[in-house]
Amino acid sequence: MRRARLALRTILLMFLAAGAISGCGNGDQTRVRITIRRGSPFREAADSLAASGVIEHPRLFGFYAARRGLDRNTRYGTYLIKRGASWNEVLTALQQGQGIVTRVTIPEGWPIFEMIPVLSTALELPAESLEVAVRDTLLLQRVGAPLGTETLEGYLFPDTYDFPGGSTARQAVELMVHRFEQVWKADWNARLTELKMSRHQILTLASIVEKEVRRESERPLVAAVYSNRLKIRMPLQADPTVQYAQRKRPGRVLYRDLKVDSPYNTYRRVGLPPGPIASPGAASIHASLFPADVPYRFFVAHPDGHHEFRRTYGEHLAAIEMVRAAARADSIARRARRLQEQADIDSALRALGLPRATVDSVTKKRP
Repeated sequence: MRRARLALRTILLMFLAAGAISGCGNGDQTRVRITIRRGSPFREAADSLAASGVIEHPRLFGFYAARRGLDRNTRYGTYLIKRGASWNEVLTALQQGQGIVTRVTIPEGWPIFEMIPVLSTALELPAESLEVAVRDTLLLQRVGAPLGTETLEGYLFPDTYDFPGGSTARQAVELMVHRFEQVWKADWNARLTELKMSRHQILTLASIVEKEVRRESERPLVAAVYSNRLKIRMPLQADPTVQYAQRKRPGRVLYRDLKVDSPYNTYRRVGLPPGPIASPGAASIHASLFPADVPYRFFVAHPDGHHEFRRTYGEHLAAIEMVRAAARADSIARRARRLQEQADIDSALRALGLPRATVDSVTKKRP
């Protein structure tokens, strides 16, 4: 029995020694993302660390943590942990919540007034503090926004962010601005000179393109339409700018909406609006810098979002009628299919001896 105890003690010491050696870290500064679920056992955390290359021996790591009493009270959340961290560093992080981040995705085409509620909820920050942060004058100067620009609209790059725990509103906004600065390519500045446009103007154009386009291949075409209109000082007549003026989300623009008195109403004012109306992605920025070489000045959208492009107003009117006719035909076809489906259901239920009322109840539940 004594020999067995001695052998077990020796094994334990060897494990602990191995843990101490393995826990020294290897200097790799690459950060990996680890998610610890609420209520999950420490074993699951060890397996996640091993799968991400932070540790090599999850069972030994678990034993090491247990012997030190550090396998309990692990804080749940998403962590960014250095792949070369020592075992002690990892365990300290898990115990104290060091490196916990909050992941937030900002889609392309979101304006600031849609971002703020999401950021406020996710980061547990007052919306008012974010409102102040997006008006930070130092950040506006940093991105080169024209004098008089009120917010960082267009400069908060749409992406998926891992905000460090405890981030302030200013830090969160600065991180998004920094991402924009990383995405903006140096050679794009030369293109600005060729176009005789400022970066602010290109971002404004790109934000309109972002709001108009659903199909990737159409970005350069939509950018070309607006660029061609700008060259001849033709009103852009972009519905998204009217929606922005009224702080409306995408939807149908009514005739009365076009009367809104705003510098963002491109139906009533010639040229670009004062600034971006949303955050464009890299593809829309590139399309605005390098629009397609086409003569189009008009486009109309099909119900599914793709567009018909035309050169003259007469051709545009014909395209509108074609789109409407196609939409009507599609609506008739869909109604015919639904009626046929209802007839098929009715026939099947009658064959089973069920009453017509059952058919009605089934069809009424259909979307």
